[in-house]
Amino acid sequence: MVIVIASFICTSLVLLPRGGRGVVAKYALELKPLSKVSLTTYTTDTAETDSFPLITASGLRLDSANPKKGRVIAISRDLQKLFSFGDKVKLSNAGKFNGIWFIHDLMNKKWKNKIDILINPDETQMSLEGVVISKI
Repeated sequence: MVIVIASFICTSLVLLPRGGRGVVAKYALELKPLSKVSLTTYTTDTAETDSFPLITASGLRLDSANPKKGRVIAISRDLQKLFSFGDKVKLSNAGKFNGIWFIHDLMNKKWKNKIDILINPDETQMSLEGVVISKI
């Protein structure tokens, strides 16, 4: 389910000098897209990635000793309509994964409306439903 909150343009000030011409000042308020997604985790194991597990789809090189340090998210390809590589996003309703993350990877074509959080190999894999992701 994708929830998109529209942009608002507010007219806030009209100045009418003696010549009768007015100046209208407009201020844009833009609210970023929100999406409810499924969340899973992945590691840099080649069974879960491609043959270059320390290089993300965006070209980001990961720290081999601590891959999760980069706070990397892989998104399903359908979410590319809303997010791009390098986007800073906030996760909510994601338990210990709540907070700021960065989109640097893509998931296999078979997945829809899903994100994958990169964790270290010694951590326990998990999955969650109903996670809210919003662009910052």
